[in-house]
Amino acid sequence: MSSDVQVWLVGAGPGDPELITVKGLELLRRADVVLYDALAHPALLEACRADATLINVGKRYADHAVEQSEIIRLLIEHAEAGRRVVRLKGGDPFLFARGAEEAESLAAAGIRYAVVPGISSPVGTSTYAGFALTHRDLSSSVSFVTGTDRTGQLRSSEAWQRLATATDTICIVMGMRRLEDIARALVQGGRSAETPSAVIEWGARPEQRVLVATLSTIAERVREQGLRNPAVIVVGDVVRLREKLRWYDNRPLFGKRLLLPRPAGQAAQSAQLIRERGAEPISIPLIAIEEPEDPAAIRAVATQLGQYDWVILTSSNGAERLLCAIRAARLDARAFGRARIATIGPKTAEPLEQFGIIPDLVAKDHVAEGLVKDLLERAPIRRVLVFRAAEAREVLPESLRAAGIEVDVVAAYRTRRLGAQQATELTQALGERKFDAVLVTSSSMATALVEALGSDASRLLARVVVASIGPVTTSTLESLGIGADVTASVHTIPRLLDAIEDYFGAQALRCD
Repeated sequence: MSSDVQVWLVGAGPGDPELITVKGLELLRRADVVLYDALAHPALLEACRADATLINVGKRYADHAVEQSEIIRLLIEHAEAGRRVVRLKGGDPFLFARGAEEAESLAAAGIRYAVVPGISSPVGTSTYAGFALTHRDLSSSVSFVTGTDRTGQLRSSEAWQRLATATDTICIVMGMRRLEDIARALVQGGRSAETPSAVIEWGARPEQRVLVATLSTIAERVREQGLRNPAVIVVGDVVRLREKLRWYDNRPLFGKRLLLPRPAGQAAQSAQLIRERGAEPISIPLIAIEEPEDPAAIRAVATQLGQYDWVILTSSNGAERLLCAIRAARLDARAFGRARIATIGPKTAEPLEQFGIIPDLVAKDHVAEGLVKDLLERAPIRRVLVFRAAEAREVLPESLRAAGIEVDVVAAYRTRRLGAQQATELTQALGERKFDAVLVTSSSMATALVEALGSDASRLLARVVVASIGPVTTSTLESLGIGADVTASVHTIPRLLDAIEDYFGAQALRCD
């Protein structure tokens, strides 16, 4: 943050949290205080510092959780206290928002502020709905208008009639409550009753619904389908483009709700991959990553890596903890000395690569058995270090010892089952069918999942698609009495999502 700016008015963009600008995201990460709107995606708050003060000042149309005067008071109060403040607003701060009013108040109070524009809701949601607002053959002009005036009253019929043919495309925000009157006035103003029109509800999110009808029937169709705010209304021939350009809400995973029972702090990247496919990630962590019983062993081995022929890392958690120990010892990549490095899967290798280290071996089959096979094909090996979870299977060290190799095993971390609150939350959500699938990405997670659900595990999990990251995890599930509907052939989250897409795609074909 610039040292002379006290308050930043930041546009979050509509829906998809990845639509925020790079600058906006960086400001969020550094803010002391964040005042956020209801339409800013909640995932954006995960970027904030753990010690940041987060204040929900959500407002949606006539529902004002916090009055505007109170929002301005909070901005000024925190800025005058010397805190770095971000005002996070859905869409763009200055387009159909009250960012300009907030800026005026800050200026009057002598508060230095800056503005970070965001993608506006009409532009972002229409793109995610599958049509452009302008097109060389269909529309050379577009107007943006609110459905109400400053006092919240419907603009006069005469005003809408004047607008009816002023531009090729009309985008209306905050118009859902008066959609029928608006459509009637546009027709009276000369717009054809057959003009293609659309309502985009919760645009650019997995909850997105797009209803297309003629201008004369759009209000009736909206009532029938029950669409509500937040929504954007688009009137114009460009709506026809959706038939060809629909790209977001026509994929197999669109709108599906996928449970991520991963440890807190590790679900963010997987959630991002899920959102990229139009699905909604729901995180309920069932295990926590903790220090091993003997943390000193990690510190000691970090200074002795060069004594081994191979250092074997079985998870990204383990790789990250070893690198932290190397840094804490004020060492760098040279700490590995002559040792070569092997990992189970490319995901485990990522922390190493960020440290400037390319593993000598990444197992072709991303399981312990595959790594053993690949290692034994290499030159003679005398001594190896296996750096792993405390609860990991013994297949890897036992197989290497059986081959005459000296093996040292160091526990990098241990997993702990979380408490009754998460178990209750999960049981209730499954009972209410709030998920379409659950992603099981390790044997320890499989065990935690079944233990959390107790005697109801089999019944509750039969209601969703159980997706396993690989055969070992599937075997663990089966030993616990749970069948996997989907098993990834390559043990990574992207390939697991591919397998789930194939599953739901096949289901859709059967339904057709």
